[in-house]
Amino acid sequence: MATISDNSSVQTSKATWIWYPGDFEIWLGNRFNNRRTERGGMFPPFWKQDSHWATVEFSKSFTLEKDETLHITAEGSYNLMLDGKLQFGQPKDLILPAGEHKLNIKVHNLASPPALFIKGTTVHTDASWLVTYEDKIWIDENGVAHGSGIYVHPGFENFDSAGQLPSQYRLRRKTVAAVSMEPVKKGMLYDFGKETFGYVRLATIDGQGTVGIYYGESREEALDTDYCETLDRVEITQESITDLATGTVCPYSDSYTLPSSKAFRYIYVVAPKTLLFEVSADYEYNTFNTAESGFFHSYDNELSKIWRVSAHTMDLTTREFFLDGIKRDRWTWSGDAIQSYLMNYYLRFNSRLVRRTIRQLRGKDPVTAHVNTIMDYSFYWFKSVYDYYFHTGDVGFVREIYPRMRSLMDYCLERLDQDGMAAGQPDDWIFVDWTDFPMPKRGVMCFEQILFCKALETMKLCAELLCRHPLSDPPQGSLSRKDYEADIKKYDALFNSLLKKTKKLFWSKKLNAFMHNMDQGKVNPMITKFPNMFAILYDYVSPQEKKEILRQVLLNDKIEKITTPYMRFYELEALCEMGQQESVLKEIKAYWGGMIREGATSFWEKYNPQEKGLQHLAMYGRPYGKSLCHAWGASPIYLLGKYFLGVRPTSPGYATFEIKPCLAGQRSMNGRVPTPHGIIEVAVYSTDIYVTIPEGKGELVFYSNCQPVCETDPVRRDLIDRKCYRLKLTEPYKKYHVHYEAI
Repeated sequence: MATISDNSSVQTSKATWIWYPGDFEIWLGNRFNNRRTERGGMFPPFWKQDSHWATVEFSKSFTLEKDETLHITAEGSYNLMLDGKLQFGQPKDLILPAGEHKLNIKVHNLASPPALFIKGTTVHTDASWLVTYEDKIWIDENGVAHGSGIYVHPGFENFDSAGQLPSQYRLRRKTVAAVSMEPVKKGMLYDFGKETFGYVRLATIDGQGTVGIYYGESREEALDTDYCETLDRVEITQESITDLATGTVCPYSDSYTLPSSKAFRYIYVVAPKTLLFEVSADYEYNTFNTAESGFFHSYDNELSKIWRVSAHTMDLTTREFFLDGIKRDRWTWSGDAIQSYLMNYYLRFNSRLVRRTIRQLRGKDPVTAHVNTIMDYSFYWFKSVYDYYFHTGDVGFVREIYPRMRSLMDYCLERLDQDGMAAGQPDDWIFVDWTDFPMPKRGVMCFEQILFCKALETMKLCAELLCRHPLSDPPQGSLSRKDYEADIKKYDALFNSLLKKTKKLFWSKKLNAFMHNMDQGKVNPMITKFPNMFAILYDYVSPQEKKEILRQVLLNDKIEKITTPYMRFYELEALCEMGQQESVLKEIKAYWGGMIREGATSFWEKYNPQEKGLQHLAMYGRPYGKSLCHAWGASPIYLLGKYFLGVRPTSPGYATFEIKPCLAGQRSMNGRVPTPHGIIEVAVYSTDIYVTIPEGKGELVFYSNCQPVCETDPVRRDLIDRKCYRLKLTEPYKKYHVHYEAI
């Protein structure tokens, strides 16, 4: 599970497909985001969709000690220049004599990203190549090519053979059967036992007629043929099978798989009695190694089940990208994705998918709108980049994405008001959260300023990082050390200025909390949890102010409650940061356990315990509009891993880390947390703690009513908190055991 710390300076030992960075993600994202349907009609995203560069130049300079043959494969048509001379045709094999050489290969492809795969004895396509989309090459009177432009290191994943074409990338599938079937009215209702995702299959077909297929995350939705969110219709004749939604026609066969995937637990199928077939589904999924994945188990069976349902929710919404919900939107959303990344770090640690989603969300320049058209989602996007670096230690990705961070930040800065604050423009969507109470979202919102402060702070941190890790041989057109130094100064000043203004304008000394917004020059004294809990999480208030926010806002029953798992994620994280794990555990059991008691097999987009029956299915003015499998519903994975098992990195890439377990009233718990180096294992009982670590240096921090005992290593008492003890963890795969007495 190792990560590449700087992919721009690594030459791998094997050949891999390469492309212009971000192009594969943009192309794949266009396929992905345009699969959404509503009752058979296609429903594309309502923001700008970019395209890959049609022509990309790939270049590499190298020295051969002896003659070598290069085997060349490309996705697209291409030309090849060797040492400045254009070669004949599109050679599949190129014999090179010993000596110094430079290859320049231009690949053109409108259908999918231009990509290149070269395999030789010592020369092969990898992260050390350079790419550009700029056509600035000219050829002199001697036929020698010259060029200039902006060069960057290529994008790549794990397509490591000539036949493994990037354009053919697909998730895996396996056939699953319904757990029960029941005749209802004129059709048959199939129950697959839990929320799932895939393609319906009709097998052993016998007869003709039109088949209606109605999908439901609930039984009620599947049976409501007039209002279910998704459906399919298939016409079967002796000659052909036609998908009536898309008009796709296939020759007749006794087995047919529908071309579009759907989310469902239930499927209601209506067909003429003379038309017979069997129904199953091809479940579509990402692969993962269970042994390298996160895990949590508690003596409290309900808590263990909450973790398992959370993991199922995350796996269903972890597709080609991290998406929001598998039924309705099926799009990548930045605010949803940043939570998916954090949960992923405690479940599968799929760093490739994090990079892929960040790139896809950002798209290309010029910037014409906020990410997903939502101002707060742009601000989350910045933070997600540094979060990724801190968990993986991957400097190369930050270097790759930083120019696009700069241009997005330029767009954000251009839209500030006259006081230098982030105010929603007429074409901005200010989201914050779905609320069950009226909440003004115009003018200057305190919540948005706090998010924008974090975005500016992130820009400064990333510039500092790249200043500390310069390339020895930067590509032509790269940002220089002076550029990064100027950015550090610029973003630090903007961050400090905005934070100072925000506190001065919105902090109420009387209420000991941040007020909501200012509109038309008047401050609204409304108190909501949103800006206050983020101020705690981002450490933008003093320890005393945090205590006041905890008392006056987070633990105050008079403050309007949050009813989405989206913002409960941050609310409960802020409470954990304030040492409120026991109350958080009760909230997890009440809120997520409440969904399970309502029959949930995956966690929902929104849950209000006050609602009953069919109210739990409705949203957006539609009877089944609510997503019953939504990525942001899986936050117990993150909360239980970080604040109960207590595992968190304390330096980038888990070079150092902390394990600070908290039973919070449980009798026992155990689990695993994945890291770039391997698995951290933790088992906690009221009298014993067991820890195993991979590479890296860690520290076990715990509280005990008596002097703890570790037979192999010294346990130190904290100098300030006399009931807190610390044990250094330095030996990989050693099982550390501490005997203590839980407080």
